[in-house]
Amino acid sequence: MTYSLAIIGGGNMGEALLGGLLEARWAEPGALVVVEVLPTRRAQLVERYPGVAVVPSIPEAEGALIAVKPGDAAAAVKAAVESGATRVLSIAAGVTVAALEQAAGHPVAVVRAMPNTPALVRAGASAIAPGSHAGPEDLLWAESILSAVGTVVRLQEAQLDAFTGLIGSGPAYLYLVTEALIDAGVLVGLPRPAAQAAVTQLLLGSARLLAETGELPEALRANVTSPGGTTAAGLRELERHGVRGAVLAAVEAATERSRELGAPK
Repeated sequence: MTYSLAIIGGGNMGEALLGGLLEARWAEPGALVVVEVLPTRRAQLVERYPGVAVVPSIPEAEGALIAVKPGDAAAAVKAAVESGATRVLSIAAGVTVAALEQAAGHPVAVVRAMPNTPALVRAGASAIAPGSHAGPEDLLWAESILSAVGTVVRLQEAQLDAFTGLIGSGPAYLYLVTEALIDAGVLVGLPRPAAQAAVTQLLLGSARLLAETGELPEALRANVTSPGGTTAAGLRELERHGVRGAVLAAVEAATERSRELGAPK
């Protein structure tokens, strides 16, 4: 049997994409196969996704989604192409298009992607970059897979490091701010459970306002900031402590680290 898509790697991100594809009815369960080497993990996936084949080795499939650790990506691409895949979408961090195409051994459509962890709850942001043999239809194919778990933008490969530094690492920046806000709530007298619940809703509501109103963030900030009020006092302290500059420096550092990790060894 030839599957429509082989998801190579049944970890958290591979499972997230599988769930998104099934929910979006991208294909029937029987057209998808997950390749997972760990027996206990295979058993979990079989139980959770009836009708989806979960196997220990790569079968014949039209396309392959590479969702393994970066050190295993080349071997996975090679095996997938040898098993008949003519399209490869890789979410292996730091593995370049050139490395993926070299591993393939002969011309196939390769698309490199960078998703972020909110894909686990169908709210991810991903970027894709085409290889030298990937055409418009191949990019549409890659978009159709990743859009099952969030939004997708097209970039040149050289821009993926910046996307990684901003969006791939971005959830960690926001979680750090979240921790600080919760701690601040406790500092000024709120019970920790109440502070945690309120801050979680604060982030959710603020994100929805940004997404649904179409307003620029500076406009939304101005709407909350009355002259001489509490918000103005708080913002003054954030600026005094260099929060804006720290965010810029964090994204620059993460971008540079992504370039280092992807550089030829």
